[in-house]
Amino acid sequence: MAGDARLRLFCALCLPEDTVESLVHWQTRELHGGRPVVPGNLHVTLAFLGSRPSMEVPAIAGVLRDAAAGAAELRLRVRGYRETRSVGMLTFDDEGGAATVVAERLQEGLEDLGVYRREARPWLPHVTVLRFRERPRLRPELPELGDLVPSAAAVFISRLRPGGAEYESVETVALGG
Repeated sequence: MAGDARLRLFCALCLPEDTVESLVHWQTRELHGGRPVVPGNLHVTLAFLGSRPSMEVPAIAGVLRDAAAGAAELRLRVRGYRETRSVGMLTFDDEGGAATVVAERLQEGLEDLGVYRREARPWLPHVTVLRFRERPRLRPELPELGDLVPSAAAVFISRLRPGGAEYESVETVALGG
């Protein structure tokens, strides 16, 4: 890929396989009126960068490595379900605040690199589980996931396709070094 090729990038926490399996079963039971997010696309976004030159990926991955190094164990617990104009999501409480520390370190580092601008609102740990054109106004039973404990984060490329976005991890880093 040429260094000036544009890639749609984001950084995210990777979900453990058992969590993904539980979410897929829950989506099948509880979510109707939209398109469930496919298993490979379930993640907790730390920062969405949008369209960036591919030559920036190594530096972005370096910032992610720095943000993840020395991180305390992350523990997320399902808080609720909410809908925006086009997606349904599960929101999470950040038990102990370790995930927020990683997100803030990452966002600050990406800002210093000049590839990101933080949103005005605070970071909200969430997993997008449903996409739709018209809000279905669901009130699903929440999944019983226990503590979600991610052990890795990644830089992803998002490729928009007619059937929905496809995500590809281009660099994965362990949390806590």
